[in-house]
Amino acid sequence: MRAAILLAAVLACSGCQVIEQPSGLIPRWTTAWKEVVAQDDRKRLADWRKSFVDAVAGATKAGHGAEIASEGVLLQPDAAIGPSAIPNGIYRCRIIKIGAKAEGNLTYVSYPPFYCRVRAERDLQRFNKYGGSQRIVGLIFPGDAVRQVFLGTLVLGDETRALQYGQDEMRDVAGYVERIGPHRWRLIMPEPHFESRFDVMELTPSGGPARR
Repeated sequence: MRAAILLAAVLACSGCQVIEQPSGLIPRWTTAWKEVVAQDDRKRLADWRKSFVDAVAGATKAGHGAEIASEGVLLQPDAAIGPSAIPNGIYRCRIIKIGAKAEGNLTYVSYPPFYCRVRAERDLQRFNKYGGSQRIVGLIFPGDAVRQVFLGTLVLGDETRALQYGQDEMRDVAGYVERIGPHRWRLIMPEPHFESRFDVMELTPSGGPARR
């Protein structure tokens, strides 16, 4: 009942936009992420740890060491503890962007939390981030004993329709969903196409305090 009330509030709030889904979030249905992942995303996923370490080092060198340290395990590359599967439900999701993609970009930005939802999509899970200028939509696939794999796309500005994964390389998002503590997960996204070198989204069940 509580989850239903929270979801209704999320969908009704003026700052949140309901994203209309394409007929299929991936070109053909499969539960094997390696069958649909783009070659560029395959490399980004394979090199995730180096990207994470380099981004943290760059932000630390730029003077954000204290902020990074204050986030604890959230910004530690090897913090995943498994088992990997995130439960369906409503979450508070907070994004931190680390490292500058190009000169003039900020090396560290922490955004206020928005609402996200994880729910069943046939035999996978679907993820939606509501609110903000960059809204992520996609599927969560089985990964390994420690993490799940996320493949999705970005919905920008006042758009209401998500592109299918693979239609526009610049909109594609690839990452891993990892558990990093009791009732606490993160979605790590190496080498996003815009702004930063590495994005980390903290996910905590709505109604509960964020745990550091």
